[in-house]
Amino acid sequence: MNPNRSCNVDELHGMTVVLETAGPKVYVGRFDQVLGPDYLIHDADVFEEGKEGPTTKAEYLAKASAWGVWAKHKDCLVPSAEVSSIRKLTDYKTPA
Repeated sequence: MNPNRSCNVDELHGMTVVLETAGPKVYVGRFDQVLGPDYLIHDADVFEEGKEGPTTKAEYLAKASAWGVWAKHKDCLVPSAEVSSIRKLTDYKTPA
């Protein structure tokens, strides 16, 4: 398993995942598959810190985990070279 992944991508099919980057972007969507050098996710949102108000990636992910994701893209190919980690969205739930 890739050390940047908290889980095996074969186990992620159909799950809502977070594809974090080292930069300001984060992708959230339903994982489908690996297509060559890319990850394919569906019903996705792309958040870029600094472009969407004062919200940080951490704040965005906490809200997405609590309330869900507003899907702005039916399909989204994410270059694996940009991805620093892959985790399930449920991993971002804040403790009650």
